[in-house]
Amino acid sequence: MDTHLISGSAGSRPEHAGLGMERFRQSLNGEAILRGEDGYDKARQVWNGAIDKRPAMIVHCADADDVSRAVTFARAGGYLVAVRSGGHNVAGLSVCDDGIVIDLARLKRIEIDPVHRIAHAGAGLSLGEFDSATQSHGLATTMGVNSDTGIAGLTLGGGFGRLGRKHGLACDNLIAAEIVLADGRMLRASATENADLLWGLRGGGGNFGIVTAFEYRLHPVGPILLTGSVLHRYDHARDALRFYHAFASQAPDELSVDAALVTTPSGERFLSLSACYAGPVTEGERVLAPLRDHGVPAACRFEAIPYLQIQRAGDAIFPRGRRYYWKAQFLRELADAAIDTLLDAYANARGGMPLLVLQHVGGAIARVPRTETPYVNRDALYDCFPISIWDDPADDEANVRWARETWDAIRPFSTGGVYANNLGEEGEDRVRAAYGENYQRLVEIKNKYDPANFFRLNQNVRPGPVA
Repeated sequence: MDTHLISGSAGSRPEHAGLGMERFRQSLNGEAILRGEDGYDKARQVWNGAIDKRPAMIVHCADADDVSRAVTFARAGGYLVAVRSGGHNVAGLSVCDDGIVIDLARLKRIEIDPVHRIAHAGAGLSLGEFDSATQSHGLATTMGVNSDTGIAGLTLGGGFGRLGRKHGLACDNLIAAEIVLADGRMLRASATENADLLWGLRGGGGNFGIVTAFEYRLHPVGPILLTGSVLHRYDHARDALRFYHAFASQAPDELSVDAALVTTPSGERFLSLSACYAGPVTEGERVLAPLRDHGVPAACRFEAIPYLQIQRAGDAIFPRGRRYYWKAQFLRELADAAIDTLLDAYANARGGMPLLVLQHVGGAIARVPRTETPYVNRDALYDCFPISIWDDPADDEANVRWARETWDAIRPFSTGGVYANNLGEEGEDRVRAAYGENYQRLVEIKNKYDPANFFRLNQNVRPGPVA
């Protein structure tokens, strides 16, 4: 068993507030920061710079006991609670106005069992930290594409990543979890303990409690994989997207190939096709040859590099502090009319750094039965979403409007489903679209474990009658 402890930052314990607050703060192994105290403005920041919320208190938990204390204190005081690990939620649901943020970022412990290929991981780990620990044994499981994303929110909402088509979603590889409930109790959920709760955690979001640790199934991966991209000029993008759909539709499980309409700093537009082959490099070279050889690319680069480097490739595109907005929906195919709509919509993008992404799913994801986990949209081939990235608050309206209008234009071609982790604050109907036929089972679990809806700053499944 290999154990790592990734240290969190230390902080001073401020003096403030009344007897109840002080008693709570003194009970913590971590620390709590109140509005107006040193470090508060930094502590309230999340990944999306467009989010500007001011909680009453931020609790930096050192362990699961701190999480339980924070939940008990918040419930007794009637506080709204936001739960934060990596803070990557695009709508800013990991922070709130006037309530309490329960921050898990210091829960960094990770234990690797290389014999049984299992990882026991604290909820404060980023995917980069998780990947580094597992890759030290030549192992990995599906994680996202931005290395400072928190594993907690990623896994609870499903968990896309470059290994998904080969090994399933992050939630498909979740085999147990430790969780703090709304009454402060700590439970373990596994196939033999509170199995209904484990089912709910495998894609049902933060609706049932605060997960403090995850247990994952691992797989041999890397350490070297073949990856790269092909760049096509915008006037060739229609033909290239037709080719892309035919190629992606027949891709083996080992291959993940995404498409994105992109704009360079000079304002020139391209179609980027980026691929990663989760298998032997020599076999990957054969599989990827048609992608490299199609058309007359403006640029083409493929190389065999460490998996850890591949997992950091998106960091420069999605740094903390920029302003982000997107809306997403699933597609089963990419018909000519849909391609024309994508290209027309992207032609209307203005300013900032707009992206229009087709994330390749399917493969092993599609072979998991729809009711085995809450994640129901397993028949999709692409997750399609326009992304606005900008810096000036004065440009907020224009960037949000473009993403919404583009989403509306593409909607006739969608399945009607959506990936929970790509939802903003879009209402109950969209939450139901994420869970489909599994929604009512989630309501049953919500009724059992959080009947007062204490945990509601999420893609919320409300307690209530079961149809």
